[in-house]
Amino acid sequence: MKREMDLIRKMILALEEAPSGFAPQDLHVDGYSPEQIGYHAHLMIEEGLAKGTSTTHLRSSSPAAIVRSLTWAGHEFADAARDEARWKKAMGMVKEKTGSVSIAVLTQLLTGLMKGALGLP
Repeated sequence: MKREMDLIRKMILALEEAPSGFAPQDLHVDGYSPEQIGYHAHLMIEEGLAKGTSTTHLRSSSPAAIVRSLTWAGHEFADAARDEARWKKAMGMVKEKTGSVSIAVLTQLLTGLMKGALGLP
């Protein structure tokens, strides 16, 4: 299964909207299967964007997890990725130059675009 940055962004923004700070019981993102959401939850936990619990077992078709809450890094990513125009610009740059990008580089790119919008060096 391919890592989809758009799904990670949507999941992080949905988690950030949870009023209690805890993830909703059944995190759903339109257009994505429960397997895709579980796998990307696993990736987010592995990367330190969220805290959660692995739900992978011997009969699992792929690694999976349930997200409990965002970490500081997850909130930082949300701040950088929240603006739709900035997100589209960054993803357009990625697709034009490389086709894919690591979360660390994407966060740097989004942060650089945000700094530019604020007139910061």
